[in-house]
Amino acid sequence: MQSPEQAASRAAAARRESRATAAAWAAFGVGLALGLIVLAGAPRPISGDFGSPTVTHPAAGIAAIVAASAFVLSTLLHRRRETAPMPSWQRAVSHASTAALTLALAAVSAIGVLTGGEILALGLQGLEAPAIGGALLTGIASAAAGWLAFQAGVELRTHDLAALLFCYLTIGVVFAMITAADPRWWERHFSDLGTGEGGWAFNGTVIVAGLLVATIGSYLGRDLHRWLGDAALGRIAAVVVLFALTGACLAAVGLLPVTDARLAHNVAAFGTLGLFGVTAVVVTLVMPGPPRAMLLTTVAAVVALVVALLLWRPFDVYSAAGLEAVAVGILFVWMTALVRTVAAGAPDGSRPSAQPSLLRGANVVRSAA
Repeated sequence: MQSPEQAASRAAAARRESRATAAAWAAFGVGLALGLIVLAGAPRPISGDFGSPTVTHPAAGIAAIVAASAFVLSTLLHRRRETAPMPSWQRAVSHASTAALTLALAAVSAIGVLTGGEILALGLQGLEAPAIGGALLTGIASAAAGWLAFQAGVELRTHDLAALLFCYLTIGVVFAMITAADPRWWERHFSDLGTGEGGWAFNGTVIVAGLLVATIGSYLGRDLHRWLGDAALGRIAAVVVLFALTGACLAAVGLLPVTDARLAHNVAAFGTLGLFGVTAVVVTLVMPGPPRAMLLTTVAAVVALVVALLLWRPFDVYSAAGLEAVAVGILFVWMTALVRTVAAGAPDGSRPSAQPSLLRGANVVRSAA
């Protein structure tokens, strides 16, 4: 026989699932209605050149709007009171993270629809969908985006964000490869995907990925604070700032296409790799008594990055594209191990800070009073 606590937990989980299902149906209805309006008129191809009348381009925009709305609604329903006891600075960090995630989830939904549309168009070449067919596809895409975003608003953990970043980068790069103007881009480097008429796909993916990296740092700081408390705020701030700088460098790779600013682009790209290496070391030192497995993983990741660089230059084993692929794989293995290790040690409940300000002077005044 289950205890009252278990019964209450099961009832709460059932309510959350019911809300998520209702949100999916509502998202389907909104996507269907907007699709009928936007796609009215002559039949359209599933996908095509950007700017031409297609099904997937407006469907991607509608799914993005639905996902952002579902995430905001879910956050207000399930976590609105979480920030009430927090000081203003901690509340501001939480709200900034929520805003960044809203934008990121919209981008993930849009790029997912665009990629799915390209694949569907390859399998159904020559098909032109009437308004009702396109609206149904838009409704289905909106339902999937709305359900996933609503679930994220209920409880989003740091390792969920790391998985989201990996999936988003994978889908975005696949879409950029499918639509690349030069099919032999891989002989040079990934940045060539950000050139030409379709370069917006790769550049936009990298910019939002940088935003997600910075947000992961914010969530990791939250987990470390739950674990270590206010006494470690200085060290935790260093971790958050390093992740933010890494995300900014990654976003700069997309903001500065290689054809427009090659030197600045290359500095941003290699700066991202260097900052990831520094961040790996700092986070491992901040963690209380890092497990041996995590320590060895960090050392192995740093060594692997150095070896990958040497295989590129001076040994010329692979192109810059190969180096970038290997480096991203190494970094994601390390990041996944990191966030799961921190999550295992951090408590689940929210931990409001007792420090009213991050400014040293305010804390001194408070202590003297």
